[in-house]
Amino acid sequence: MEKKNNNRNIGIKRIGILGAGSWGTALAVLLCKNGHRVCMWEFDRSAADRIILDRENRAFLPGVPIPESVQISSDLDAVIHEQDVLFFVVPSHVMRSVGASVAKTLNSGPLVVSCSKGIENDSLLRMSEVLLETMPSLNPERVVVLSGPSHAEEVAQGIPTVVTAASTGSESGRIIQDILKSPSFRVYTNPDVTGVELGGALKNVIAVAAGISDGAGCGDNTKAALLTRGIVEITRLGVAMGANPMTFAGLSGIGDLIVTCTSRHSRNRYVGEQIGRGRSLHEVLESMVMVAEGVRTARSVMDLSTRYQVEMPISREVYRVLFENKPPKEALYDLMTRNPKMEDWA
Repeated sequence: MEKKNNNRNIGIKRIGILGAGSWGTALAVLLCKNGHRVCMWEFDRSAADRIILDRENRAFLPGVPIPESVQISSDLDAVIHEQDVLFFVVPSHVMRSVGASVAKTLNSGPLVVSCSKGIENDSLLRMSEVLLETMPSLNPERVVVLSGPSHAEEVAQGIPTVVTAASTGSESGRIIQDILKSPSFRVYTNPDVTGVELGGALKNVIAVAAGISDGAGCGDNTKAALLTRGIVEITRLGVAMGANPMTFAGLSGIGDLIVTCTSRHSRNRYVGEQIGRGRSLHEVLESMVMVAEGVRTARSVMDLSTRYQVEMPISREVYRVLFENKPPKEALYDLMTRNPKMEDWA
């Protein structure tokens, strides 16, 4: 009996990548290799010219050739013009301004994919919510959130990677699944946008905690405890905000948490590790080229935990170390000496 072929032919897509950091570049390379027409936006003209000349993003993803067919431009209007899909791969703190700029010239209603993992300070909106607020003509069912354990360095090298595409519009999620899938990149769909987005953002705060633990000289036992209890408080807040608790047991929850807390590629773990070794937050951030989203998200998490009256002891101690100059070893001591209780997920 002939095996049924479930693959759908969606054809070649015209794709705009907004943001030429490591993840944006890795996605551009992946999508180009999948046969799509890709144009990547780099806001800095001199940086864009350098990438075009080198055919490599030496600042953010060195050693990865960018195919000649990938167009690179600092002209935002040119990059978004008549695209089928727009991937927003900019840091969370500029998502609002980029979304507003795109909204001025957005025409044919492309699919929009949010690839940034953060929660906006002050508004406490998730990134898909920021895009919907700044782009009022955008249909919510045309928005997809891409998340999961996916370091750009490994994706660009073709190392097997599995992620989640979340959307309230099932067809939108399947389209993104189809254009991204390859022998080294597998995509699952998920209708729980809130849970997928929160998992991707909140795990960065726990990764800072894991790094602090490493830098302070703690061991594997400590990190295992931080990951386990970290996913508990992530789930606790997520459920309070309307997410499906099972989402946090998946790729955008425990999967992303594991890789971000343990990998040498993790910027958030690195920030925590350096602070655990005694460096100041300002000193660490000044020395970095890439953005560690967990630093800003730590502020938002504290505000969210207050709004929803959810206890988040690890996130609270990370906030105090980052912004109140609490000594890391004192924070670890306070976590360990909290009142005894029964282990639960509530």
